[in-house]
Amino acid sequence: MGTDTLRTEAADGADGRRREQRGWYFYDWACSVYSTSVLTVFLGPYLTSVAESAADPEGYVHPLGIPVRAGSFFAYSVSLSVIVAVLVMPLVGAAADRSGRKKPLLAAAAYTGAAATTCMFLLDGDRYLLGGLLLVVANAAQSVAMMLYNSYLPQIAPPEERDAVSSRGWAFGYAAGALVLIANLILYTAHDSFGLSESAAVRVCLASAGLWWGAFALIPLRRLRDRRAPARESALPGFRQLAATVRDMRRRPLTLAFLLAYLVYNDGIQTVISQASVYGSRELDLGQSTLIVAVLLVQLLAVAGALALGRLARTYGAKRTILGSLVAWTVTLAAGYFLPAGEPVWFFVLAAGIGLVLGGSQALSRSLFSHLVPPGKEAEYFSAYELSDRGMSWLGPLLFGLTYQLTGSYRDAIISLVAFFVIGFALLARVPVRRAIGDAGNPVPERI
Repeated sequence: MGTDTLRTEAADGADGRRREQRGWYFYDWACSVYSTSVLTVFLGPYLTSVAESAADPEGYVHPLGIPVRAGSFFAYSVSLSVIVAVLVMPLVGAAADRSGRKKPLLAAAAYTGAAATTCMFLLDGDRYLLGGLLLVVANAAQSVAMMLYNSYLPQIAPPEERDAVSSRGWAFGYAAGALVLIANLILYTAHDSFGLSESAAVRVCLASAGLWWGAFALIPLRRLRDRRAPARESALPGFRQLAATVRDMRRRPLTLAFLLAYLVYNDGIQTVISQASVYGSRELDLGQSTLIVAVLLVQLLAVAGALALGRLARTYGAKRTILGSLVAWTVTLAAGYFLPAGEPVWFFVLAAGIGLVLGGSQALSRSLFSHLVPPGKEAEYFSAYELSDRGMSWLGPLLFGLTYQLTGSYRDAIISLVAFFVIGFALLARVPVRRAIGDAGNPVPERI
């Protein structure tokens, strides 16, 4: 009887874990639409056009009396959102770990971001300041929510399941991004048939991403559960909490070494994502429709890539699979340097290469880092991880811009990004992940 009871409890525990994991996947499904439709496709060009309509004859807008070129307003708003996130994430992460109540904080961040995104429907005329404010709020809220979401991974998946669980989450996100982007592009390209102006169609697309985010966030918020946290001292404000987290990491130098490697190669990944369309339009003379199809191709193949690399990690381990993906990134960029202008087919081949390694390299990095986090400090450490993901991705664009400025060639600019993958590979290869996991106080998986 006692044995039967234990088996029943174990089965109930496994069923509960699977239910939480399925709920967890749906937050990626909910929020990735914001990253794809809003940030990658629609908001940048639209907010720039709104700022240009409000600009003076010299092409400047004057937020808070500061002269800003209308074409730079979107980039500056994104930068400001990163600064806000840097201030907020460490504080929220420490509060989540101290209280053990991540779910209310996740709900607050998710619905703040979803509400701000939905309100982008109001961005008509010359309301560029409203657009900048909504972008800052939505982007910072997205960063905070992703930090809390990521910090659930070590709690809902035992070590041997994390690569697969993380990969499925990324796959869900890319699938949702592709699905909604297809619907948005149909609305945008056929806006006259729907009785909408081009501006109204864009605003509907922006708002729909917020509604999608808010609606599907209900699923993880119903299924995820909070864990009782050990008693800890009160959270510190902003940068002081981040400094305390870094000091704690210094006692685990191998965790810090992995984070440094991730910072370098992820900077390269984020720069390729943000600059590929510039390269396609300016250097390869490709039209907007070609670039949009390429974005869809990346989204769709990233689903397959995330799942495929997750399976490879089961055989070869997460570290080796990530290293292999960095080699693939390097080869893809080298091939991109030689792409002929005016031939979309080869750009689609490049997009396919990016899509196949994009989701897997990010998903496995997340799951590998989850093994290096001390128990009870998940949100605090993932705030540092999220800062590496979002707050430090400025070196790549800087190198890209400087290379173009010095050489006048986008081909030279794109090939310069190989440095991030080569250096990141070298740094990651030097990290003894088994020892790092043991030093963090976690069980070492059979294959990592």
